[in-house]
Amino acid sequence: MTTLHTGLGAAGSAAAAAEPHVARNYAPLEVTIARGEGAWVTDIDGRRYLDLLAAYSAVNFGHRHPALVAALEEQLGRVALTSRAFRNDRLEPFAAALAELCGKDLVLPMNTGAEAVETGIKVARAWGYRVKGVRPDAARIIVAEGNFHGRTTTIVGFSDDDSARDGFGPFTPGFDAVPYGDAEAIAAAITDDTVAVLIEPIQGEAGVIIPPEGYLRRIREICDEQNVLFIADEIQSGLGRVGTTFACDREGVVPDLYLLGKALGGGILPVSAVVGDEDVLGVIRPGEHGSTFGGNPLAAAVGLRAVEMLSTGEFQERALALGEHLRQGLDDFIGHGVTAVRIAGLWAGVDIDPAFGTGREIAEKLLDRGVLVKDTHGQTIRIAPPIVVRATELDWALEQLRLVLAG
Repeated sequence: MTTLHTGLGAAGSAAAAAEPHVARNYAPLEVTIARGEGAWVTDIDGRRYLDLLAAYSAVNFGHRHPALVAALEEQLGRVALTSRAFRNDRLEPFAAALAELCGKDLVLPMNTGAEAVETGIKVARAWGYRVKGVRPDAARIIVAEGNFHGRTTTIVGFSDDDSARDGFGPFTPGFDAVPYGDAEAIAAAITDDTVAVLIEPIQGEAGVIIPPEGYLRRIREICDEQNVLFIADEIQSGLGRVGTTFACDREGVVPDLYLLGKALGGGILPVSAVVGDEDVLGVIRPGEHGSTFGGNPLAAAVGLRAVEMLSTGEFQERALALGEHLRQGLDDFIGHGVTAVRIAGLWAGVDIDPAFGTGREIAEKLLDRGVLVKDTHGQTIRIAPPIVVRATELDWALEQLRLVLAG
C-alpha cells in the first residue's frame, strides 16, 4: 500500500477542513470574510474585524471605496474586455495619468505584480542588448538578499527563501544577489554584462525592512556611473503607503523603471504596470510582450480613478500623519513583548519577543480580539491598514495588542 505524503501541518490541516477543494498553497488565519467596507471586514457569522493588512497594500483606499466602485460600475455598463488586438477608450487616459504621476513617458500595463516584475526583467534585458550593447544572452541583473518580488519560477529562482525555492528548480540564470542595504556591494557586483539593479525600496515580505538613509541615492549614482538601469519594485511600498507617492520619494530618487501593482487596482481587481521613459521602455516592440487582460478597459477605468485619487496628495498626507501616530503607539511596546519596530508611513514591521509567542500565535490571538494582521518570518507581524483608517481605530487595535501581550 502506498502512503501519500500530504505535507500538511496543523495550519494546512485546518485549511483543508475549511476549504477542501482549494489547493493548499496558503495557510490562512481561521476567519472567512464575506464583506468589507472602509477599514473593516465582516465574516460569515457577522463578526467585524479591523483590517490591518489591507491585502498586502492592495486595499490602500479601503474596501469598496465609493469612487472606485462607481468607476467600476460605470465601465461595466459599457465594455469590460477587448484584448490589446484593438484600442479601447480607457487605456490612453489611464496611461497618461499614471505616466504623469510617475514623471515618465510610457506605461506598459499588465495584471499582477509578478507580471510587472517579469516585464521589468524583459525590458531590462532588451535594453541591455539593444542599447547598452551587452553580449547576446549574457545580461545580468543585481538583486538583494531577502527580496520578495513574486512567485513565478524566474522570480523565486533569485530568492533566498527556501520555502519559495525548494522543489521548483531548475531556475533562470542571470541574477546576482548582494546584501540588502549595502550599496557598495552593488557597485562591486557590476560587470560589463550588468543591465539593471532590481530593488524593493523597502522590503515588505521580509518584515518591512527599511534600508539605511542614502541607500537609494547611492544606487541611483552607481547606476548612472555604470550605465545600468535602476528598477524600483514599488508594488507594495508605492502609491501612498509610506506617506509619499513612492518609497523612492523619501530620498528624492527617480528610478529608470517603476514596477507598480496592488493598490493600482483600487483593491477591486488586479492592475499592474511598468512605467518608464521612451529611451528605456521604448525598446519593447509590437508582438514581443503582451497580455490578454493587461490594459483592459475595466482595469484602466479603475486604475485611472485610483491615480486621480493619489494625484491630490490626500492619501499620502494621511498615511504620513497616521503613520506617526502609529509609531508613537508601537514604540511603547518595545521591551514589553516587542523587540523592534520598523515603520515607514502607515506600514510597520513589529518583531515579537519569542517569550511571548510566535508572530503567527500573536496574529491568531489578535484575530480572536477582532484585529487582522499577518505574520512573516517567524517572529514578525506586519501592520498595513487601509489609509482610510481612523486614529481612534488604530488606538483600539493597539489596545488589543497590549491585552494580547499582557496574556
